[in-house]
Amino acid sequence: MDSYFTIAKEGTGIFKEKMSKFLSFAVLVDSAEEAKAIVKKYQNEYHDSRHVCWAYMIGADRNEWQLNDNGEPSGTAGKPILGQINSFGLTNVLVIVVRYFGGIKLGTPGLIAAYREAARLALEDAGKKEVHKTQTVKITFPYVSSNEVMKIIKSEEIEVLEKLFDNACEMTLSFREDHSERILSRLSKISGLTT
Repeated sequence: MDSYFTIAKEGTGIFKEKMSKFLSFAVLVDSAEEAKAIVKKYQNEYHDSRHVCWAYMIGADRNEWQLNDNGEPSGTAGKPILGQINSFGLTNVLVIVVRYFGGIKLGTPGLIAAYREAARLALEDAGKKEVHKTQTVKITFPYVSSNEVMKIIKSEEIEVLEKLFDNACEMTLSFREDHSERILSRLSKISGLTT
């Protein structure tokens, strides 16, 4: 897999069921540490709520995940939230659902349905975008070869992260992993260029 899907922007949703109010948030995250720090922030912000439940999925291979029912009966909150992340086929996303209890118990099926719906609303609001895995390469080349290097950069989807032009030039380039063989082959033909 050279690409994966994540949310296009932060998303929110509100779902009401039998006087309980569920506020949902979909947030872009790159690591478990970042996800947990954001959860803490929401727990502080919504300290007056009954539950702050969440789930996240991280990594292009979608193999790092965690969920939390935060006091709701086991499997009624985190699992349906994670289920929605999976059904949208997303990664690098944290979904938080804050519940304000309305006085009427929803029961296990009701809770599962409510958390699932709240998560779905936030993810739908966030939208979906495809992200390609990238490779970063540092190249050095003589100044006289800079025109040839720039031609390749302009003709391919290459992002220049850093550049230093002097007698010997240095550049840090980022490009799609699935294009790396072709790009590196083109660059290797430039005289004096090293990676």
